[in-house]
Amino acid sequence: MEHVIVVGAGQAGASCVAKLRAEGFEGQITLIGSEAALPYQRPPLSKKYLLGEFELERLYLRPQSFYEQNNITLRLGQSVDAIDPVARTVSIGGETLTYSDLVFATGSSPRHLPASIGGNLQRVYTMRDLADADAMAPEFIAGRHVLIVGGGYIGLEAAAVAAAKGLNVTLVEMADRILQRVAAPETADYFRALHQSNGVKILEDTGLKELIGDGEVSGAVLSDGTQLDVDFVVVGVGIDPNTTLAKDAGLKLENGIATDAKGQTSHPRIWAAGDCASFPYHGHQIRLESVPNAIDQAEVVAANILGANRDYHAKPWFWSDQYDVKLQIAGLNTGYESVVKRDHGEGSQSVWYYTGDQLMAVDAMNAPRDYMIGKRLIEAGKSVPAEVVADAAADLKPFLKA
Repeated sequence: MEHVIVVGAGQAGASCVAKLRAEGFEGQITLIGSEAALPYQRPPLSKKYLLGEFELERLYLRPQSFYEQNNITLRLGQSVDAIDPVARTVSIGGETLTYSDLVFATGSSPRHLPASIGGNLQRVYTMRDLADADAMAPEFIAGRHVLIVGGGYIGLEAAAVAAAKGLNVTLVEMADRILQRVAAPETADYFRALHQSNGVKILEDTGLKELIGDGEVSGAVLSDGTQLDVDFVVVGVGIDPNTTLAKDAGLKLENGIATDAKGQTSHPRIWAAGDCASFPYHGHQIRLESVPNAIDQAEVVAANILGANRDYHAKPWFWSDQYDVKLQIAGLNTGYESVVKRDHGEGSQSVWYYTGDQLMAVDAMNAPRDYMIGKRLIEAGKSVPAEVVADAAADLKPFLKA
């Protein structure tokens, strides 16, 4: 009997096994996850779950009964020891499982501060999984002082939660500005002003020299010599794809586990999807760290295991919730040459990215109409002249039909 083993029980892994059954796969399916919890959503962890507005049960992607009814074997709270691509076996807990197809959906892990600067002190947290959120949740008490290290979206979301709960928040960003890797200065300006209006102290071009404390963190020394008293620290300095198992199995790595357009790795009958996987996109091998990518890519992999022979065509989109602002991002702004801002007033605006005359991406802050039109234009390979976008009263819909 055919046996598909999926390693990694996050959004990609759960989507893959569900799609296999939905498409009529009748063989054995085993989903392996290192966490004990049922597969769950991660985005709410740093937002509504941390705010106490989202119960644990609402995080689960599907109830236990779904896996039972669909004859999907869950191996949760367990880690794979080794994979043998030649023998097509997976070693787990002293047991050897044989597969017909294997899917890597191992996700990614947060980067930690070095122990040499206090990264191993107690009350220094990263935000990636349920255990992280549960561990830090009791720290969010009004009046306490939290230091956020890193001005990307994870750091900003944590800062928004802390400010909403009445904490004193200091955020440090080593680069010249927040969101430097992922957004234009115009988007960064919007979120800097938003956070400052909510009492967050943002220090840009400022690094962390060291954390201090006896066993647990009690203070921080910044790169400019400033010393802060802190009750706890949240670190958001990026993530790395989980590729150790794939590397040990001899698979090709390139900014993650390298796959072709169909999601197949360098070894036949081994696939990869989600944060851990890189794939061809407009002449480059890229990784997309997003829920939509994890779902769509995993579903294409499931279809291809069943013989669909289908290419994955990524339609990048992302989101972030901070205070009462919903940021929606369509497209990829990598290599953009110019931007134009479309301002509707009262906190509703969007930033449009261009390379030459070609629209590349849109950041929409409380501007859902701009987002939807921008997304459709990008997916269709169409553009709107920058001068038209800049006029907030201009109707952009006709350009969808051009």
